[in-house]
Amino acid sequence: MQWRLLLGAFLLAGLAAPLPARAEDPCADYIPQPKPQNTGRDVVGQDLDTIIERGFITFALYADNPPYSWKDGSTPRGVDVEIARLIAEELGVEPRFDFFTAGENLQADLRNTLWKGAVIGGRISNVMLRVPYNSAFKCRVEQVVFTGQYAEESIAIAYSTSVYPDEGPTVPYFRFDPVGVENDSISDFYLSGFAGGQLAGNIRHFATTGAALEALAAGEVAAVMGPLGQLEHGVGEGMAIHAPPLPGFAVGTWTLGVGVHFAYRPLGYAVDDAIYAGLEDGRIEAIYARYGMTLVKPER
Repeated sequence: MQWRLLLGAFLLAGLAAPLPARAEDPCADYIPQPKPQNTGRDVVGQDLDTIIERGFITFALYADNPPYSWKDGSTPRGVDVEIARLIAEELGVEPRFDFFTAGENLQADLRNTLWKGAVIGGRISNVMLRVPYNSAFKCRVEQVVFTGQYAEESIAIAYSTSVYPDEGPTVPYFRFDPVGVENDSISDFYLSGFAGGQLAGNIRHFATTGAALEALAAGEVAAVMGPLGQLEHGVGEGMAIHAPPLPGFAVGTWTLGVGVHFAYRPLGYAVDDAIYAGLEDGRIEAIYARYGMTLVKPER
């Protein structure tokens, strides 16, 4: 899915970029730009008071992105869907979901879902979930407030215990053993460039991480590299997961949060409070567990 391509570009280019001159101020090297004005009428009246008065809140979610957000027939499912429902419950309103296909980059997704709307058929949502958080990146998208950090995600390796009975493989093993990755994902970028491309002959590409795990179950590959959450959701009998050191990987772990239009800070505070409550009382951890995943709480 293209979302993984966007994440790969965000992590490898954005997070791995040199730090600003003043490390204590991640925005020190950025000159603020004029904030474009919203042009669509959909953004008018989307403040917290209006949301509560009308009785519903809208969430932008990536389409076809299991185990995080997808439609099972007409039923929205996924970790992010459940977190959105938790937020709505805390606010006392009904959740509504706007599933969208990833654009050319994360900035485009934020623009299309939160502050301007897509050119064709787009509409503004109140909250976007599964937004990678980075203190330097937030300076460059001034139309959005990044808040509500609810989890950490990381890269891991699922492997066949029959191929590796004693211990899980590290990346150099894939000079000899086939490894599956989702096409154009951060794992694909990393393995393809590892050691000057020495692993290229053993990398097997799949449309999704789920498809790569199916190949692992069928014995077509010895391991699969991808986001820990997706691996946990999809592993089966005869498989295990571990997170070995990843030499040369600038960012193997990242924080996930939400985005809210910059003009509606009270909404951002309310959403953050709801997520904090869900982290403190274990509801978000229980959501992850229902999908076979382990919640790693972010530093807040």
